[in-house]
Amino acid sequence: MSLHRVARFADVPEDRGLPVQIGDCKIVLLRAAGQLRAFQGECPHAGAPLADGALCHGRLICPWHKAAFRVEDGALCEPPALDSLKRYPLELRGDEVWVDDQPLPDPHRPPADDSRAFVIAGAGAAGTACAAALREKGFGGRILMIDREPDAGYDRTVLSKFVLAGEMPPQETPALRDDGFYKEQRIERLQGEIISLDAQAKTLHLNNGQTLAYDAAVLATGGEPNPLELPGADLPHVFVLRSKAQAERIMSVAKADQRAVIIGDSFIALECASALRQHGLDVTVLARHAIPFAAQFGEAVGRAIRALHEANGVKFINGHEAKEITGDGKVEAVLLDNGLRLSADLVLAGIGVHPATEAFSSLPREKDRSLRVDDGMRVTDGLWAIGDIATFPLNGQPQRIEHWRLAQQHARIAAANMLGGEEHYLDVPFFWTWHFGKSYDYLGHAGQWDEVEFSGAPEQPPFIGLFGRNGVVVAAVACEEERAMALLAERMKQPLPMEQAWRLIREVR
Repeated sequence: MSLHRVARFADVPEDRGLPVQIGDCKIVLLRAAGQLRAFQGECPHAGAPLADGALCHGRLICPWHKAAFRVEDGALCEPPALDSLKRYPLELRGDEVWVDDQPLPDPHRPPADDSRAFVIAGAGAAGTACAAALREKGFGGRILMIDREPDAGYDRTVLSKFVLAGEMPPQETPALRDDGFYKEQRIERLQGEIISLDAQAKTLHLNNGQTLAYDAAVLATGGEPNPLELPGADLPHVFVLRSKAQAERIMSVAKADQRAVIIGDSFIALECASALRQHGLDVTVLARHAIPFAAQFGEAVGRAIRALHEANGVKFINGHEAKEITGDGKVEAVLLDNGLRLSADLVLAGIGVHPATEAFSSLPREKDRSLRVDDGMRVTDGLWAIGDIATFPLNGQPQRIEHWRLAQQHARIAAANMLGGEEHYLDVPFFWTWHFGKSYDYLGHAGQWDEVEFSGAPEQPPFIGLFGRNGVVVAAVACEEERAMALLAERMKQPLPMEQAWRLIREVR
């Protein structure tokens, strides 16, 4: 063991981490019940500096995407991270803190001593998180992941944010796990598509004729983009964006100074508008709403985001619908219901998604084709559903929420319950959206509110806004307020009065 003096005990604050470095090794020092701990300094998910996060209720919350880790031992508590933190040996010599730059050994791998077979349908955010959680929680049986795509699960969030902006080649889209992980953890990957399911017989039928029997199964097939139902929608260079392959096709066409028409003003649609504009294209958005995202973020933030787009050259058309896409061999224009003709070299539809549950018609489905689950993500005996396809109880009301991190929260709950646990969804939904270099974070899921209060102005970040109902925070939206939002991600798990929330925000700044 080679120890290095990195700090004094008194240097380590009680309310946040202290970043230190040994050569190229970045480490964060934390106080846990009066004891010091040394962990890797960057979040294993996307490399966020953990010293910029928040300490709350014995957890360290990542400032960027709100992964949470137990301060005592670095164990993973909340996604989107899939790994616990590496821990480094530490010694106190008087007031001096000495740390080794070699981490402690990883926890043991589950032995192959379980005869059960668990099947995971889908290898995206939810499916990959479920497989990782099963091994983390000690399952030693067979894990088989079924994936429609040839590559292992990858980070879809970068497609609309960075790939279409030309900042990241599609082939460099980060994998959620590298090949070594699947081999080391004995997780089998099978490319194929489920065509039917027999929940009573506990079998899945694939399009290659194969039948898989399972002891427990998780359905994590995600969403499918809603297609454009317009004349000409089948022309070349009319796109939707959900997969890496679709992003590659868009980028093979998208060139600077070309004209792009975005149909829709969903989060994906406007992220694509931002990205393509940054890539140098002329971008016009056919928007359903005069103020984007007002239902989620409120009008003040929605107006600010639209103004940011317009300041960067994005044009908006409201109150008119596309009636036809025209072209000879490829798209050339979009015709509107008022007769206006928009010249276009490519068209991208961002009009929402629907649950990919066609293969599960033998199960009861909701009107939106989702699967109803209980608060433990269970559909029926031996079968769970998670992510975009699951309608689950949130604050006593059935909800279906298309959030990346929430899908991974579902996954960890399902994994625990597949192993005999009784975990329930008691967390706070979180997502982030990226527009012209600015990240907007959202916590909660507020259908209604009776008060909105801001610190700072949405049009001039940093700002943070709280949405209250009956004096209690039901949602928060912010830009460039990472530490405060990390703290709220934990504190909003219990009822949090507005006044107390503002006090916490002032203290953490």
